[in-house]
Amino acid sequence: MTKPAPRVIATDLDGTIVRSDGRISARTVDALARVERAGALLVMVTGRPPRWMTEIAAAVGHHGVAICANGAVLYDLHTETVLRAHEIGTDVLAEAIDRLRGVAPELRFAVEYPTGFVFDSRYSLGRWDAEALGGRFVDDAELVARPGTKLLAFHPDADPDVLAEKAGQAVGDLVTVTHSSGRGLLEMSALGVTKATALAEFCAERGVDAADVVAFGDMPNDLPMLGWAGTSYGVANGHPMVLAAVTHRTARNDDDGVAQVLERLFP
Repeated sequence: MTKPAPRVIATDLDGTIVRSDGRISARTVDALARVERAGALLVMVTGRPPRWMTEIAAAVGHHGVAICANGAVLYDLHTETVLRAHEIGTDVLAEAIDRLRGVAPELRFAVEYPTGFVFDSRYSLGRWDAEALGGRFVDDAELVARPGTKLLAFHPDADPDVLAEKAGQAVGDLVTVTHSSGRGLLEMSALGVTKATALAEFCAERGVDAADVVAFGDMPNDLPMLGWAGTSYGVANGHPMVLAAVTHRTARNDDDGVAQVLERLFP
């Protein structure tokens, strides 16, 4: 007896379906289209903020929804609008930054909003931020003046796993700490908000159980989602913690590992 196809496909973007050159291959785009043609739901579940989703929306033909900012934002890819957001309060932002500066004075901070972001004078703009609109320098008071969907803390030369562990000990009672970039960049969402909580909420609203979900990922910020989904895949280029946690493995992002699985699931 053939196993029924999953009802939801949930996939991370960068390092999972996005290749090292920043593109999604034609093969992967076609495989993603198979999901919706079969009547299943396709959900992009990413650490990216909504402002980084324009090219992704275009690549998938403006179909489906995205869970952005590690679970903090539900985003409609058709209309490119925010549907809901879970934010970190101003008092929590201020306390978290103060504690983290005590742990590592070298940290530089930025705060993401559903649209736009702000950063302190020492924050090093990376490739993504340099290409995006809406960012501006602010002083410490304005940095924590309004709630944000994600608090970012950048250390120029720290090991990300070690830094995340120290940060979790310092502010784990205030925010949820993770990382996904392979460098010393911490990503913090409101306490308890993860890719898993957002995906579970999305699925519950549609009567879908975890057993009917297949999830794909590559980095520590994917671990809650991969642990929640009934079936999970790590791409071969994934973080060791991811490869140890998933139920299955597939080929590298640059070899269209996710597409290879989807072609089998949706022939």
